Amino acid sequence: MSGDNIIDGKAFAAEVRARVKAQVDRLVAEHGLKPGLAVVLVGEDPASQVYVRNKAKQTVECGMRSDEIRLEATATQEEVLAVVDRLNADPGIHGILVQLPLPDQIDESAVLDRIDPDKDVDGFHVVNTGRLQIGLPALTPCTPRGCMMLLHDRLGDLSGKHAVVVGRSNIVGKPMAMLLLHANCTVTIAHSRTKDLPGLCRQADIVIAAVGRPKFVQGDWIKEGAAVIDVGINRIPKEDGKTRLVGDVDFEAAVGHAGLITPVPGGVGPMTIACLLANTVTAACMAAGIPEPQVTA
Repeated sequence: MSGDNIIDGKAFAAEVRARVKAQVDRLVAEHGLKPGLAVVLVGEDPASQVYVRNKAKQTVECGMRSDEIRLEATATQEEVLAVVDRLNADPGIHGILVQLPLPDQIDESAVLDRIDPDKDVDGFHVVNTGRLQIGLPALTPCTPRGCMMLLHDRLGDLSGKHAVVVGRSNIVGKPMAMLLLHANCTVTIAHSRTKDLPGLCRQADIVIAAVGRPKFVQGDWIKEGAAVIDVGINRIPKEDGKTRLVGDVDFEAAVGHAGLITPVPGGVGPMTIACLLANTVTAACMAAGIPEPQVTA
């Protein structure tokens, strides 16, 4: 897939990982500090297992410590919380990620809130959420951070641009809106009850699609020359009975209108793990009182 208006997230993520590795090498050489990331996986969800495996592989490739803690799908909430408590107390672990979704018997919010905010490399803890809200330094959710890096790389200064965020989740939509606001955009958050969503999107210089519905955003919703960041990852059936990945945007219909657009796969997805690694370096530097290296654009 090629085209001047198509953002190659895979290539950009590789550049970010290379910068992360360079900073890890410097931290080890100059400070004896090896950042550590622990991932907790409960159950055997196939997609989660793939994500965890990729995270572990890329963590090690960047020179960091990688711990995987796997629990049975029948694990109790107390068992999961005990693992989080142990990782919170481990000085060699600087980042903790509990892979979602969790089994039904476990209170997701209780587990995420138990993570030390300074080790919350997913950026989901209420402390980091609040710090982001008011513009204080915070560990930022990885997917929105990756989206902002892609936008800044191709557009530079975003001041004054009208951004429409389609989706209001705590993981993507809300933090995405905050980051865009901090970049001096005019931001509209759209959702299932928004009136005339197509008309609203047609006003946008930047459209962020994060609704979890395949090909929801249509091509004629996109203003000529607008930037489109597609966060969606949806599996739809093919004629041969298999499935393929598509985003929340009808890519084939939108690519002719957009000035910039991320494909699915190969757009935002690779940036999420790259930003997780960058957040782990940030957390390690914070714990050691070392000025944060510039690992991102």
